[in-house]
Amino acid sequence: MSRNLYDRLMTGADPSRRAIETADGQVFGYGDLARLSARLAHVLTARGVTVGDRVAVQVEKSIPALVLYLACVRAGAIYLPLNTAYTLAELGYFIGDAEPKLVVCDPAKHSAMAEIAQTVGAGVETLDARGSGSLMEAATGAAETFDTIERGDDDLAAILYTSGTTGRSKGAMLSHDNLASNSLALKDYWRFAADDVLIHALPIYHTHGLFVATNVTLFAGGAMIFLPRFDADEVMRVMPRATTMMGVPTFYTRLLQHPALDRAATASMRLFVSGSAPLLAETHRAWQERTGHAILERYGMTETNMNTSNPYDGKRIAGTVGFPLPGVSLRVVEPDSGQELPRREIGVIEVKGPNVFKGYWRMPEKTAAEFRNDGFFITGDLGVIDADGYVSIVGRGKDLIISGGFNVYPKEIEGEIDAIAGVVESAVIGVPHPDFGEGVVAVVVASDPALDEAAVLAAIGDRLAKFKLPKRVLFVRDLPRNTMGKVQKNLLRDAHKALLAG
Repeated sequence: MSRNLYDRLMTGADPSRRAIETADGQVFGYGDLARLSARLAHVLTARGVTVGDRVAVQVEKSIPALVLYLACVRAGAIYLPLNTAYTLAELGYFIGDAEPKLVVCDPAKHSAMAEIAQTVGAGVETLDARGSGSLMEAATGAAETFDTIERGDDDLAAILYTSGTTGRSKGAMLSHDNLASNSLALKDYWRFAADDVLIHALPIYHTHGLFVATNVTLFAGGAMIFLPRFDADEVMRVMPRATTMMGVPTFYTRLLQHPALDRAATASMRLFVSGSAPLLAETHRAWQERTGHAILERYGMTETNMNTSNPYDGKRIAGTVGFPLPGVSLRVVEPDSGQELPRREIGVIEVKGPNVFKGYWRMPEKTAAEFRNDGFFITGDLGVIDADGYVSIVGRGKDLIISGGFNVYPKEIEGEIDAIAGVVESAVIGVPHPDFGEGVVAVVVASDPALDEAAVLAAIGDRLAKFKLPKRVLFVRDLPRNTMGKVQKNLLRDAHKALLAG
């Protein structure tokens, strides 16, 4: 059997079955995906793309954009999706680092992209949000069959650049089996089947929307309702035709504000999944009260795909990310020594399994530094395993605050602040302090305009040790987030780095 991810995804799929439906009623069957991916694979090879070449793609979400991913994998190329929010200056770094053979971009960026691509000798094709452009024009009339290039389990299928909140972004190298093994594990764990219909409102330049949502659905032979972006009204409109949805916490908080959301509206749904950022326990409770469904939260990252998940059957506990997936080993260790810690002690999460990436593109020293001698990957996430085996994420290692020699875990303080009436959410950061090294600062979004710093400190003063208490509490309208909904604490630290300097 072919080990190419494309063949593993598509083998056995009924060509007549619906695969993707758009918001405006277009329907693509599995046979349509096979034919279009063949045509696009022929375009890639005609443009000189060969096995192992990178194809960089910065385009808006569309069915042809998704099928281009399949075509790259089918042709033995390495797919390199780029966030549509990246500026031309940022793109210069990615193109220079990855040295793609071909770049696909929006027609409006063609001239500027051509200048960047020229520096590495790459060709440029265009694709817009409607699925039109030079790439599709070139595919017109191309053959609708293509002999998929044989690839091994460890051959690269994709490179995804990390968000780069510290230092320059790193290209995580993901193999055919990294992606296939993880998707198959999730398909079984989450009970995906051919009769499932997924609401797909995520971007497709990120692990969540591209590899989790798409691959899991295709492996199951199911269908997707493919929305260009998240829109609460549109999600509510299509929900009666769907069975599952994957989203980020923002999806759920916005849907909770929709007047039509109730048990009847979600009656056809069997599963709601949340990830990419922590889901507030308040959101979890409110969703269950309103719809009768418990959101299933899971934990993954660019370098590993998904590592853990709350159970499909059994308790989905708010604030936890469940258990390691089948085939994935997870441990919590003391950061410096790598010594495994007993349950209920906080440390750095390390994982090992077929889902774990092959390393960072052209960064062998960085790769070596991120792996233990026994093959465990050091995630950099702080976590704890409770007495029942549930994993909880406490924060990023870089978010740990060391104040006066004491370790302060932001999530513990955020949990106490978030429980105060009138608080929507909070982010706790460490900023330079002349006496303690770092001082704790809380940044709060509140729905109650009367809530102030003194009230917050009074509410948590007898619940936390004094060294954990914020030196200052700041109020903002919104917390800064990246495109996947993660709070960008690095921006908060930069903005308030002089707050306690005096």
